[in-house]
Amino acid sequence: MTIPIIILIILSFLALLLIFVRMGVDVKLPDYARSAAKECECGGSMTIGSREVQEDNFGVSETRHGVMAVLADGMGKHYGGKIASRIAVESFQELFQGYDAFHNPQYYFRKAFQTANKKILSQLDEGRGAASVAAVMIHERKMYYALAGDVKIAVYRKGDLVPVSSGHTIDKLAQEKFKEGKLTRQDAVALLEHHRLYNYVGQDGFRDIEFFDKPITLYGGEIVALMSDGLYDGVSWRSMEECLAQEGSCKEKALELVEFINRKQDDNKDNASVILLRVL
Repeated sequence: MTIPIIILIILSFLALLLIFVRMGVDVKLPDYARSAAKECECGGSMTIGSREVQEDNFGVSETRHGVMAVLADGMGKHYGGKIASRIAVESFQELFQGYDAFHNPQYYFRKAFQTANKKILSQLDEGRGAASVAAVMIHERKMYYALAGDVKIAVYRKGDLVPVSSGHTIDKLAQEKFKEGKLTRQDAVALLEHHRLYNYVGQDGFRDIEFFDKPITLYGGEIVALMSDGLYDGVSWRSMEECLAQEGSCKEKALELVEFINRKQDDNKDNASVILLRVL
C-alpha cells in the first residue's frame, strides 16, 4: 500500500466522522458521564439581618453520583461563628468530592460531622466558635439527610411544606424524653420554652447526629429546603408555602424568602439563609 493511498483512507475516515457529527448522531453517554445537576435545580440566598457579622454559610456540590447541599449557622465571639460555619461547609464539600458518599450515606455523614468538629476545635478554642449544620444528599430521587443543631430541613410537596428534621434544642429533647418515659409531664412542660442548643459542631462533648431512618422517596417536582433559624423564626410557615407555590426558579424563590426578613421592621433581625433544591 502506497503512502498516498494511506492518506486517502485517513481523509475518508475523517470525512465520515464529520458527516456523523453534522447529522447529530445521538450517542448515549455512560452514567458516570452524566451531570448530577440534572437531579435538581438549586438556588440559595442569605441576609445579614441587623447583625454586624454574617455567620451563616452554605454550599452545593455535585459529583457523578449525586448532589449534596449543606447549610451551617455559626455562633461565637469575634468572628468565631463565621469561621466555624465556613470550616463546616468546606469539610462537607471536600469529603463529598473525595468518594462516593451514596455507597454508605450514614458513614459519610458521621465522617463529615466529626471532621468538621475536629477542624473547628483545632482552629478555635472551645467556646469561641461553633455551628449548627444540616446536610442533604439526593440521588435518583432518594433523599438522605443528617443534622446537628437547629438548622431545619423540610420538603415542599403539593402545597405543603413538611419538616423532616427535629433538631437539637432543649425543648425537643424534653419531648423525646417524655415520650420515652424518662421525664415527667410537669418537667417536660417546664422545658418547652427552652430553645437553647445542646448539640452542635465545635465542642468536645459533640453528641450523635440526627439521621434519616430511611431514604425519603421523591417523585419529582418537590422542593427540598434547608433553613437557618433566622429564616424560619422570622417568616411564617404559610408565607413560605405561598412563596414556594409561585412560578419561578429556586434562586428567585430563595431571594424572595430572604426578602421577607429584609422587609421586616425589626432592629434585632438574625442572619437568615436558605437553600432550595427542586427535584427534577
